[in-house]
Amino acid sequence: MTKTIGNPLSWAADAVMGAFGVFGSLLRGVGAGDDATLPQVRTLTRADLREALRQGAADMGVFRSDVVFVCLLYPVMGAALAVVALQGNLVQLLFPLLSGFALVGPVAALGLYEMSRKRERGEEAGWAAYFDVLRSPRFGAILVLAIVHIVIFMVWVTCANVIYAATLALEPPVTPAEFAAAVFGTTGGWVMIVLGCGVGFLFACLVLAMSVVSFPLLLDRDVGVVTAVLTSVKVARENSGTVAAWGLIVAVLLALGTLPFMLGLVLVMPLLGHATWHLYRKAVV
Repeated sequence: MTKTIGNPLSWAADAVMGAFGVFGSLLRGVGAGDDATLPQVRTLTRADLREALRQGAADMGVFRSDVVFVCLLYPVMGAALAVVALQGNLVQLLFPLLSGFALVGPVAALGLYEMSRKRERGEEAGWAAYFDVLRSPRFGAILVLAIVHIVIFMVWVTCANVIYAATLALEPPVTPAEFAAAVFGTTGGWVMIVLGCGVGFLFACLVLAMSVVSFPLLLDRDVGVVTAVLTSVKVARENSGTVAAWGLIVAVLLALGTLPFMLGLVLVMPLLGHATWHLYRKAVV
């Protein structure tokens, strides 16, 4: 039968129904899945962290050409954020934007979790597997949690700008050199550093507790956002010292990854992404 273009009313009705279908899948993703009982968690040790990093490095070695190809996106994104801040006379937001990358890092590493998951299951995995997350049956839940992380990132940047306005607030335009001199050479600058680092630490702790195992859990099991986040918080609560050490490792490696010109992220992001999958396997029964 020859296919014809539907009339505008039927097209609009189909579009609305499709939108409601997507919205419905997102709402279902927020729920607790088929089993609302939180998964059991194990006690983690520093040896588990070392083993997760070793296994992550092994995955990275297997996928080295694939992850380098895909992860070139990370320094490009970082450079784009830096250019936007500098060209838009928003030099005060340069550090919050770059440091806040850790708040959305779990989202950026989704494809790496999937690659490790496929390798663990003995399935063939290349760079294309990075995008298999889009076909996950729990994609609605993953998208909801990703949006939450992006909102947290935006709130952090807003808070950083408010702190700047309350402590330093230089008259624009401001060059990077002038900004650095004001930050490290004035009382207001040091107050901004202390307040900014303190608030940033709280945001980092929040995201670490929420995401230490939540995204891998969503990829691996039929659970919802609430169950995934609560399980992650449970892991963080019952292994506070070890998870804090993991957060420190992530922070240090991401800081090193910004050198030179953020190109180090090409190596750091796949290592942390693959290692996070293996840490999830060690943390959740």
